[in-house]
Amino acid sequence: MIVALIIACEVGFWVLLALALTVRYLLKWRRTSVVLLLCEPVLELVLFVVTAIDLKNGAEPGWEHGLAALYIGFTVGYGHYVIRWLDGHAAHRLGGGPRPAGPPKYGMARARHEGRLWTRTVVAAGVALALLQAALWYVGDDGNVESLRSFQWVALRAVGIHGLVALAYLIWPKKAPETEKRAEREPVETR
Repeated sequence: MIVALIIACEVGFWVLLALALTVRYLLKWRRTSVVLLLCEPVLELVLFVVTAIDLKNGAEPGWEHGLAALYIGFTVGYGHYVIRWLDGHAAHRLGGGPRPAGPPKYGMARARHEGRLWTRTVVAAGVALALLQAALWYVGDDGNVESLRSFQWVALRAVGIHGLVALAYLIWPKKAPETEKRAEREPVETR
């Protein structure tokens, strides 16, 4: 049941987001789109409550409970970023706005971008770890909680791996190809 609810929350996230952006840019109903976007956290709250009820009713803690915690953590850490990114693209495609700038590709700007993404991963993992620890305390020593502990390690590994990637961009910043450097230095002729 928890897995089906996680899938339903993910589908609901994208459906609500698509509705909100459609209403905002095609129908020009800005307030309605804000209300739809504010419904997004309700999905995670429902998932959290149903997971807690499932554990309270004596369900054996399993991988699906750990996955629910990781999903909620990811949504907290990256949800706003994804919505803002998609809103920029919808404003361009549907609202006639300027093309959104992509992330920086080279140098320290790219390293800072990767560092900010890693910070989001830390937030996501922190939320997931807190939820998993709360579930461990909630279940107590009576149940088999190894699956919950294993998902704590999954969250910590994600932080570590993403941290190494961000650190690599800082230590070895990616350099622009020579053709792009030359194009930046040469003046553009206009007629």
